[in-house]
Amino acid sequence: MFYPLYVWKDANSAYGATFPDLPGVHTAADTQGDLQQAAQEAVETMYEDEDSIPVASAIEQWTGDAQYAGGFWMLVDIDLAKVRTKPVRLNISLPASLLRDIDVFAKSRHLSRSSFLAQAAMKAMAE
Repeated sequence: MFYPLYVWKDANSAYGATFPDLPGVHTAADTQGDLQQAAQEAVETMYEDEDSIPVASAIEQWTGDAQYAGGFWMLVDIDLAKVRTKPVRLNISLPASLLRDIDVFAKSRHLSRSSFLAQAAMKAMAE
């Protein structure tokens, strides 16, 4: 999911960055190229074992905001599959043959059934 990231740089410092949609998530990197990875790691750390992560807003919501003046905006792709929010147990029904195929496929990729279903759902929603 693409999140707006506000970036600034003072003289003789690293790039600082913050997510308006994710209060409290801040990061820094020596180069602009390192901001994507630093942003991913910051989100993973902040939301580890939380119930959920807020959805991203449109970058246009923030571009005119006076508190974000003097820097620039980036859209960073946060891999939500890597954000370890608290799992929730659920009960679903699937045809037995489909469940068997899911289990074979997941096992061949060293995934649990739950991991595979979560990744498949996120991929479908991203399209």
